Amino acid sequence: MKVLHLYSGNLFGGIETLLLTLAREQKSFPQMQHHFALCFEGRLTKELQTLSAKIHHLGNVRISRPWLVWQARQQLKQLLKQEQFDIVISHACWVQAIFGSVVRAHHLPLVFWCHDILKGKHPIERLAKLVLPDVVIANSHYTESSIKNIYPHSNSTTIYLPVASPNIEDEKLVRHTVREELNTPEESIVIIQASRLEKWKGQSMLIATLGQLRHVPNWVCWIAGGVQRANEEEYLQELKKQTQELGIAERIFFLGQRTDIKYLLAAADIHCQPNTSPEPFGITFIEALYAGLPVVTTAIGAALEIVDDSCGRLVPVNDVSALSGVLSTLITHPSQRLALASHGKIRANDLCNPQKQLNQLYNLLCDVIEQYDFP
Repeated sequence: MKVLHLYSGNLFGGIETLLLTLAREQKSFPQMQHHFALCFEGRLTKELQTLSAKIHHLGNVRISRPWLVWQARQQLKQLLKQEQFDIVISHACWVQAIFGSVVRAHHLPLVFWCHDILKGKHPIERLAKLVLPDVVIANSHYTESSIKNIYPHSNSTTIYLPVASPNIEDEKLVRHTVREELNTPEESIVIIQASRLEKWKGQSMLIATLGQLRHVPNWVCWIAGGVQRANEEEYLQELKKQTQELGIAERIFFLGQRTDIKYLLAAADIHCQPNTSPEPFGITFIEALYAGLPVVTTAIGAALEIVDDSCGRLVPVNDVSALSGVLSTLITHPSQRLALASHGKIRANDLCNPQKQLNQLYNLLCDVIEQYDFP
């Protein structure tokens, strides 16, 4: 089966991680041949190239510049003529709005993979609504519940994203090496947040909570995630100022954009991401569970589908006191950390084992192709 994935490619987050996983698992699941058509060249393109993935460039697109949209659509038309794709998957409403009609005109099955909560009010969502997909894939049941806001009559299903367990041969060596690089003592309890640098991801709430725990000894915090847009630089400066005002600046490490997240997680002790808005899925939760870290987050969105009492702790939204209590307990009670860590890998594998999830995706795409009414 030859599958074309359509995406923008200018940022880096959950969708990009999924696409890299698909490329990485190509050899172990050869039933699907993945191609990637991207508008922008950036980190995603570079990492796909290192995996020898099949990449097609459609050209930079700005909806505010119609001629660029037209040129990109022409590029896609040529690509669809040259390659015999069996099915096309568009990732995100922006992509569906720009390219969905081209796929439809070429009479190919079109799948919309929904990665965000849809409200049906944004202009891009309204444009995407004009192009009906044959099926919608949601990354969580929480996300799937919002699909009706733009596709009330479409068939939809939830497929948790495939996430591979990290292949780290010597975890003790990695732990020592990473901590040495980051000037973090071996005995320190490291709390890590690895996510996009966006306000709703809760970095500010985490810092506020750690401010309440400044008298608790032996913890440090690593915040991984770099500036990708102008407003994120402003947010980063706000966070740094917050650490200064709380008197914990020397215990908070802002690591910027990283490509070695699996090693950072292997060197940490607790993963904490106290979202202030719902997470559509949360690959970082799965990655942390694979790394054997207790996951602490807020009880909203897809976190409720991933984190349970066997592997982490859920706290109310914006409840600094509750989060402070949980983190204080985990920092000072290693036996509780170890108990949660022992179940994390099992939980992650149950939800996101790549072979299981790719087989589910393959079977779904086969059904779509089989039922499609080709001209």
